Amino acid sequence: MTPAYTEAREIPMNLPSYVDCLNCHTSGLQPPVEGTDSKFPGKPFLHGGITCERCHGVGEGHLEGKGPIVNPAKLAVERRDAICMECHFEGTVAVEQPGKHLYRFQPGDRLSDYIHYFLLRGTPPEKIQALSQVEALSLSVCKRKSGDKMWCVSCHDPHKEPSVAERVGYYRAKCLNCHGEAFGAKHHPDKPDCTKCHMPALLNEAVAHTESTDHRILRYPNGFQLPSTVAGPHLVSFPESATLQATTRDFALVWESLAQRDIEGASRQAEQYLRKAVKERPDDPRLLSALGFVDQEHGREKEARELYEHALKLDPLSNDAATNLGTLEARAGNLRRAVELWQGAFDRVPQRSAIGMDLAMAFCEVGQKEEARRYVLRVLDFNPDFTNAKRLLAHLNADPVKCKP
Repeated sequence: MTPAYTEAREIPMNLPSYVDCLNCHTSGLQPPVEGTDSKFPGKPFLHGGITCERCHGVGEGHLEGKGPIVNPAKLAVERRDAICMECHFEGTVAVEQPGKHLYRFQPGDRLSDYIHYFLLRGTPPEKIQALSQVEALSLSVCKRKSGDKMWCVSCHDPHKEPSVAERVGYYRAKCLNCHGEAFGAKHHPDKPDCTKCHMPALLNEAVAHTESTDHRILRYPNGFQLPSTVAGPHLVSFPESATLQATTRDFALVWESLAQRDIEGASRQAEQYLRKAVKERPDDPRLLSALGFVDQEHGREKEARELYEHALKLDPLSNDAATNLGTLEARAGNLRRAVELWQGAFDRVPQRSAIGMDLAMAFCEVGQKEEARRYVLRVLDFNPDFTNAKRLLAHLNADPVKCKP
């Protein structure tokens, strides 16, 4: 069931507790240790599942009779929809804004103050089954004709889930609220389950063995194509009202993320936007580190080193800058500093197996077999299927003298 582990043959026994995951499955998420995304100084969250405060805001004063709670239905449309969108929309890439974290969002806030979402269009095949509910609903004819009047609560009661016996009638009534009883009486009266034809369950590629209801509300099954008026890969802000808020920094980091996924043309776009964004924000460590990696990939190691050093001066806990600078140091023969950089990063993000393997090979290089073994075992804690780690461990166990395979 776990995302990113669909191909695993062995069960990982030490999964990272990512902030992005916990944010939508818990309430009262606590800030992680600085520089990490899955390590917490105490309880990661205060409540399992979703509590009232996730939609209605902090209720401490309300419980004491000192003020009202947030009523989402009375908020401006953008702020109303943000409450659902926080967890029911993912986009192709999302960029947290400088100094902001999504888990700090509170009902009534503008979601775009915390994070900007982008969709990639023009790259076949469009994976319609992976659309989140908010995006899928935005593509439906029902939503496009109804406008802001239609939102998640038009069909869903956030306080109650209909029973299996009630479900067909419950959702049919929601459809007939707009389409009318007369339409329902003549439109396949022998098939009362509207969702079976118009909102079928689709296999979800993001999480293994699960299905998602198709919220595009298709008029004709299998007769839908995502709208695209521009040829070739291009980015679209979501929702459309956020288009004017998108920044050069956003586009730089989105294209950089897409380049890492090997999207055609993304590397070129990433470099162009990163160079422009660094000029606009020369003290943004995330941009500096990303541009450093571009230079490193193109063999411009001097320029990459300068960017990484600057990034680490601004943010000593920048894991990407530390990891990549460590690679440059190792290539230059400065193995001691490389190890120091990698150790700091690996301690903060131990689920990044590549860093642990770099450390293991570095200790092999200097003949410290037990240290190498320790790092290989730590890698296998999170990634037991990692072939290179298993191979190196087998060699370390088999050869009592030599460290390097």
